[in-house]
Amino acid sequence: MLLRQMKYFTAVVDCSSFTEAAERCYISQSAISQQIQALEKELGVELIHRSNRKFTLTAAGEYFYAHSKSILSQVEELTRETKQLGTDQERRLRIGYLRCYSGLELHEAIAEFSRIYPEAAISIVNGTHEELYDLLRFGGVDLVLNDQRRAFSDLYVNFELMRCGCYAELSLHNPLSKQETVSLEDLKRIPCILIASREQQNAEQEYYQNTLGFGGSYLFADNLEEGRLLVVSNRGFLPIESVGTLPPAGSAVCRLPIFQSGQQLTRNYCAFWRKERSGYYVEEFAELLRKLLHQAPR
Repeated sequence: MLLRQMKYFTAVVDCSSFTEAAERCYISQSAISQQIQALEKELGVELIHRSNRKFTLTAAGEYFYAHSKSILSQVEELTRETKQLGTDQERRLRIGYLRCYSGLELHEAIAEFSRIYPEAAISIVNGTHEELYDLLRFGGVDLVLNDQRRAFSDLYVNFELMRCGCYAELSLHNPLSKQETVSLEDLKRIPCILIASREQQNAEQEYYQNTLGFGGSYLFADNLEEGRLLVVSNRGFLPIESVGTLPPAGSAVCRLPIFQSGQQLTRNYCAFWRKERSGYYVEEFAELLRKLLHQAPR
């Protein structure tokens, strides 16, 4: 039994006419008659008793008509709610950013995006590189602001934002704070403070140690504020990247560029999103963020 046949049947009853029902359903009168006959054949009962040009409903027809109206109403409501849900999903933007990120441009981009597109609901989450990658991979977010740690994948839009310099935040009580720059060799003598959840500590340490070349020991903080409190208490140094405009280091902290082989260490920052999830809001936000980052004073 097709929903279409139920619609045809209820239309005939509502119109009290096969001709008017056919016009309402945009089919021929013969076609609507055939569909109702097929429905009766499938049910094995007569729904409409025909007499010359008039018809009346049988008891089975009365029963089927009442329940068909109820079912069709429920189907319409289901269709409407499903479409609404789909529209709501298209009007949201879920953003992920690095837990150690502190640039001001992300906040500015979110504020400006909300001003331009007030109908879009924005949700924001932070995490380590691998946590953000998993969120993106499994559909937990639409877009992430992340550092590049692996080769670009064809499954994603790899929207490069900027290449930024690496810095070390140090307590003014640390002797290295008297220098203009610090080298990786200098930093091996003090603990490196990383922002990472307990589950991601090993992955973060392995990357900083084996890929970036940070030696020495490691301390971990759950968030940026906690990491900076460790710096203030002279427990170690906090590596950060200048992705846009960084807030002032504070009266008890200095921020020095990290050098390696005579050049400042740099990192590549990108906005990533899955190609099949690409859409107007995602693309507009990424472009807005990149524009703000490149307008930031150097």
